[in-house]
Amino acid sequence: MPTTLRCGRYILDLRRPKLMGIVNVTTDSFSGDGRRGDLAGAIAQAQGMIEAGADLIDIGGESSRPGAEPVPLQQELDAVLPVLEALRECGVPLSVDTVKPEVMREALQAGADLVNDISALSAGGAMDVVAASPVAVCLMHMQGQPRSMQLDPHYGDVVAEVGDYLEERARAAEAAGSGRDRIMIDPGFGFGKTLAHNISLLRHADRIVARGWPVLAGMSRKSMLGGLTGRPVGEREFAGAAAIVLAAERGVRLFRVHDVAAARDALAVWAAVADS
Repeated sequence: MPTTLRCGRYILDLRRPKLMGIVNVTTDSFSGDGRRGDLAGAIAQAQGMIEAGADLIDIGGESSRPGAEPVPLQQELDAVLPVLEALRECGVPLSVDTVKPEVMREALQAGADLVNDISALSAGGAMDVVAASPVAVCLMHMQGQPRSMQLDPHYGDVVAEVGDYLEERARAAEAAGSGRDRIMIDPGFGFGKTLAHNISLLRHADRIVARGWPVLAGMSRKSMLGGLTGRPVGEREFAGAAAIVLAAERGVRLFRVHDVAAARDALAVWAAVADS
């Protein structure tokens, strides 16, 4: 597995876990932190995350929560481009969270260093947009679509099936021209998975890591944590920190988080023990 990730203007050292801070510029984020129409607030949130220890910032203008409906192209562009442009020189890689090739193309011009695609570049033309650029890509697994993915998710062997899909998409991205050192994969916690599926993916995350690409995990504030603790969305940072440590022990090296400081502290303790 590569120990570095070539990410547009940056090269990330993956010998230590990296944190991707989440900035939602939507109106219907599941975590209640959507900042659509609040450019100053989105910029301040991103800067605060960087100060707290975020290694990347992920900007999304279309909610992917269960039951979410797609948003029009222009609405998504109007949401994400001003934030990308304002943060272009913030000192860390910027990620755009989108499934639309048109948004990817415009976002790369505005300063994005990474494309984070929950559909793993399945839209027509998306693979070519990324391959023709120097940016990194995160390929995620999802069973179904956001509006219906949690209605009846089912698998024979969730770890094997998710791993097979991600390997196929990663190899397709390589064949299209994206270097292996620009690709990471994401098992898609909560995207067409039951609590049992999510627990199995976390328990066996090393099997996803063994596929040979850096793995990103996005468990922050998700319903799997609520199902385990009974806590509402805004009170899941401790459960999220525990999940991050368990994933780091299994080789996961990138984490998409809302609560940067809690994740940073949890990983500092883990790293001290791992190094000893």
